Amino acid sequence: MNILVVGCGAMGAIFAGLLSKSGNTVTVLVRSQETAGLINNNGIRVEGYSGDTLQKIKAITKEDSCSDFDLIILAVKATQIETAAMDVKKFVGNKSLILTIQNGLGSSDIVASILGDERLMVGIAGGFGAELKGPCHTFHNNMQIVRIGAYSTLAYAEVNKITSLWLDAGFKAESSRNIEVMLWEKLFCNVAYSALCAISGMRTGQVMNDPDIEPISRAAAQEAWEVAKASGLKLAVTDPIAHVEAFGLGMPGSRPSLLQDVEAGRQSEIDFINGAIVKEAKRIGMEAPVNTFLTSLVRAKERKNRGIC
Repeated sequence: MNILVVGCGAMGAIFAGLLSKSGNTVTVLVRSQETAGLINNNGIRVEGYSGDTLQKIKAITKEDSCSDFDLIILAVKATQIETAAMDVKKFVGNKSLILTIQNGLGSSDIVASILGDERLMVGIAGGFGAELKGPCHTFHNNMQIVRIGAYSTLAYAEVNKITSLWLDAGFKAESSRNIEVMLWEKLFCNVAYSALCAISGMRTGQVMNDPDIEPISRAAAQEAWEVAKASGLKLAVTDPIAHVEAFGLGMPGSRPSLLQDVEAGRQSEIDFINGAIVKEAKRIGMEAPVNTFLTSLVRAKERKNRGIC
């Protein structure tokens, strides 16, 4: 299959490298000619849970011309999704399917508003513990399941074809008929650890074991679950605390991307994670004090790091 991966960060590089290794023709769309040159000269190395592979992959920028992609994977951060969807518009062919994979809530709605909803799939990547070691080198310490579902009207058979593609590349993957529920159940895990890791500088396992922070992690997850239930979602998760603990135990040494972004001075995805709980709670007439507090702390830390306050 001819695949375009938009974004070559820690997760995008994993997707591109392993899909290439399994025999697909993979191109990555990046923002700068400098990054494209590094990838074209050095390839992409994926190291960690899946093994160690170096793949020769073509990199392009939005100024280049390419077409006939069977699948376009949007693998940028939620904060970059609007720009990425606009940039990739010229590469979308009549038969191209689109798969968007981000943390949190709201990204798929942005993609649908720009690229349409009839060809769109939403992916949820379980914990990978991914981190860039260099511009062409990504590492991951886990490889939990990737769930894929239609955003709106795309036939389930088409979703299954793409899920099979991921399985053939060595990913744990499954199709979902209720992708909204899957998004929320992953969100519980992000809510429990991402903000607290960003605020404290701790890894996931350290947050789980800290006597002061661990209760806050539990409270954030519980509150998110209660908001989801009040919103009318039919959740499979009945014990959110056990759910997020199982997630964290799978990769205690991971550094969530929110932590990495805050440390690097980049805008984080806090508004799509803990902030999304606050937004949904407000919509249905509830309050979410724990997630409001965590969202505010991360925003304040971002302002301090950027010298705004």
